[in-house]
Amino acid sequence: MEKSECLVLRNSVNCCITAHLIIITALPFLYLYLILTSCASFPFSLSSRGPRFSIKNDPCPSGEVYVYHLPPMFNQDLLRNCPSLNPWNSRCQAITNGGLGQRATQQLARVLPEHLAQAWHRTDQFMLEVIFHNRVLNHQCRILEPESATAIGKYLWTNYAAQKRDRDCAMLLRWITDQFYWKRSNGRDHFISLGRITWDFRLWEEKEWGSAFLNMPAMQNVTRLLIERNPWDHLDIGVPCPTGFHPKSDADVFLWQNYVSMHNRTTLFSFVGAPRGAVRNDFRGLLLSQCRRESGFCRVVDCPRTRCINGNSAILEAFLDSDFCLQPRGDSYTMTTAYDQYERFLPGKPESYSVFVDHNEVKNNGTCIRRVLENYSREEVKKMKDKVIDYIPKIVYAEKGLQSVKDAFDVALDGVLRRFKAQLQKTKVYSVIFSIVLHFQCLYYNDGP
Repeated sequence: MEKSECLVLRNSVNCCITAHLIIITALPFLYLYLILTSCASFPFSLSSRGPRFSIKNDPCPSGEVYVYHLPPMFNQDLLRNCPSLNPWNSRCQAITNGGLGQRATQQLARVLPEHLAQAWHRTDQFMLEVIFHNRVLNHQCRILEPESATAIGKYLWTNYAAQKRDRDCAMLLRWITDQFYWKRSNGRDHFISLGRITWDFRLWEEKEWGSAFLNMPAMQNVTRLLIERNPWDHLDIGVPCPTGFHPKSDADVFLWQNYVSMHNRTTLFSFVGAPRGAVRNDFRGLLLSQCRRESGFCRVVDCPRTRCINGNSAILEAFLDSDFCLQPRGDSYTMTTAYDQYERFLPGKPESYSVFVDHNEVKNNGTCIRRVLENYSREEVKKMKDKVIDYIPKIVYAEKGLQSVKDAFDVALDGVLRRFKAQLQKTKVYSVIFSIVLHFQCLYYNDGP
């Protein structure tokens, strides 16, 4: 059964650390990095749940990172002019705290103990490149000499003419393709991180929104990290959307794992979403109706009535209270809480942490979701929950990095470096990686003040 044909039922521990602090926004950010393809154990335990993803003693087994200094027009100038980055609303709050956004401590005080709420932010789901940029600048594998390079990027959707939206993308590529390290490899050992889905960078017609950035000739050899990849393009690598949980230390991770593990869940499943009246045979509306009919078993957060914004305590509370959360397919292949494309970050067997229900069975044959879930014993549900809890470090972005475990940034960076290290060994060519922090200047044309 294809995933695209299924209703996804994720164990709610997965959702409670991801889905609730998300809003659809974007901002521009541009930087360049170089990566040279070339962790100690936690000294004490806060509980029986110890570090599951240890960082090796060699901090940089696959490479090191160098950061290019781009012309200010591609990065710092964009941030200084943050009020005008988005023609509809300001992105200034989203870029605060290195892309983590404002703290959500006050909003979540009713749901979480203060010592746990401190690690939560009102994070924009499209802040990937800003978060990556700040992490790589302070990474232990960063070097100050250009031996190789890595890229990070992000953008915004607009309705401006395609030529204007792509103007800055083209200018950036002209700059980087003139660099020595690019010329040496023609971009084959370079990568870029983009904070939106891949389709937003694959504009084919001017009438569409988005950018043609990934269609440009200079991008045809570059590896890309995106929150949703093109499954038919081996250069695309899917990485988790930023969530609201940003631990400062290993202790924060272990405390959160213990909290969600021991939390009393009184509801079988929950659904956070909104019906789409303009969509024929809207499946989300069907889920809302079924959930309401199962009021003793399903908890609803109706987004039109309850603002589903970053830091909303109602969403976190619903997920913490439920064994499962309903995750139908979103506007694209993935939703911010359904990591269908993130095989580097999740267990190899989806059935070990989730349940798949064919949406046609629900829609056409009246399958009752409650009855499907009730077929799983408490022991089976607990195993799925524990599996999700164990993988929490790999799907969240720490504030400044962790000590003995790898977070999503570490996993992503290590995966790219391993790819280039293997490529170097295979081709016998000195490996160079370049890094752009491309943001929405490639999709949003801004004349400036």
